[in-house]
Amino acid sequence: MTRGDGLLSHDILPGEKGPQDACGVFGVWAPGEDVAKLTYYGLYALQHRGQESAGIAASDGHRILVFKDMGLVSQVFNETTLATLTGHIAIGHARYSTTGSSVWQNAQPTFRSTATGHLALGHNGNLVNTHELRAFLQELRDDLGTIPGTEDASAASTDTEILTALLAAHPDRSLEESARIELARVRGAFSLVFMDHQTLYAARDPQGVRPLVLGRLERGWVVASETAALDIVGASYVRDIEPGELLAIDEQGLRSTRFAEAARKGCLFEFVYLARPDSLLDGHTIHAVRTEIGRRLAREHPVDADLVIPVPESGTPAAIGYAQESGIPFAQGIIKNAYVGRTFIQPSQTIRQLGIRLKLNPLREVIHGRRLVVVDDSIVRGNTQRAIVRMLREAGAAEVHVRISSPPVVWPCFYGIDFATRAELISTSMTPEQIARSINADSLGFVSLGELVASTGQPADSLCRACFDGEYPIPLPSPELLGKYALETPVRLNHE
Repeated sequence: MTRGDGLLSHDILPGEKGPQDACGVFGVWAPGEDVAKLTYYGLYALQHRGQESAGIAASDGHRILVFKDMGLVSQVFNETTLATLTGHIAIGHARYSTTGSSVWQNAQPTFRSTATGHLALGHNGNLVNTHELRAFLQELRDDLGTIPGTEDASAASTDTEILTALLAAHPDRSLEESARIELARVRGAFSLVFMDHQTLYAARDPQGVRPLVLGRLERGWVVASETAALDIVGASYVRDIEPGELLAIDEQGLRSTRFAEAARKGCLFEFVYLARPDSLLDGHTIHAVRTEIGRRLAREHPVDADLVIPVPESGTPAAIGYAQESGIPFAQGIIKNAYVGRTFIQPSQTIRQLGIRLKLNPLREVIHGRRLVVVDDSIVRGNTQRAIVRMLREAGAAEVHVRISSPPVVWPCFYGIDFATRAELISTSMTPEQIARSINADSLGFVSLGELVASTGQPADSLCRACFDGEYPIPLPSPELLGKYALETPVRLNHE
């Protein structure tokens, strides 16, 4: 375990932004089914994991076609594009960028030629030895000359491009053999779906940082980041794909091999925020875990109040738990605009000052004159909570007591969540009392790390808690190799 003293997270744009996950992945092997549409709906269920770009690759056994573009799943695909993606295998990807810019060239699935055909790949996570892998690829080219699929690996701007080139770089191996050998040299978080013309593959890093599950269709198999994506396509949950496991699915059936021994360190923040509440993670429904967190939060930080209200939607289960444990009535005091997604229209300064009102608006008749417990999932910079408290006071709240269903986030993530830099995380420089004054709350309470872990039902040593305690289970390289744009050349960045 290493502690990330002095390390900075990915570069980010100014302004408040909550924690963002890297991506959602989906794959299906189902002869006789409309695999492109199944993948479309699977990605639709995983849209919360990435809203920057989306893509689908499909194979009919002879060729692989890839269609991807910037935007939400519903913006990228229509009936016409899906009709071109025919075959019996498909993989899909919804991206939030943590390595490389948010541009079309970095959208996934990636696609490369191999010595025996073609390869398409989707990746959820973030690698920490990308520069080492790129150097290894260059050594292969120096030793062996031109290798199909690796021609531009030295100019790759994402860890996913380098990972794809690594799997394509061995003309003397099948893709399955290459994956079994090469994934053992990869460090970091990776839940993968990839395919050649005949076979669907799935793999998960030895720590199992990001989730990946296997489902069964009547006439095929599905792999996905979350069980909610299985539900939407009518697949039954079979099991989690194990850390360090490589699955191959083809006409011969399902094969499971290991490329590394498991050293389980699943992401604790998946339970807090990232996963959908209707998903199953490590045997527990996310909604049930978050409700239990709320109960424990109420025991740790009680307060006399009239109503418990959530910050929708991620704060709702914990607010329900807080209300159940405290006996304070639960109410919907803030309404969320369900149709606000990612917008590419930059607000004017006047609109920017209205801030949170684009997404959230108070119910004045519920709030006015009441003492409120406001439950949210996390505090990053504090700007969102400051705007919410101001909004509630303007609506007539008598008191505003903020309760957070995670401990203070004081360390950046290098395994696939895009937090702020350490210097920008409000909890690194302020105590809870100071933060309460900063956001103008009457009080502020965070659930403790021990109670959060207990809520998950998982052993503490099987969870990655780095964003809360700074103990990174996968060793990190030097800080200059960790930036979001570390792989991009100045020329490429100048064209952003």
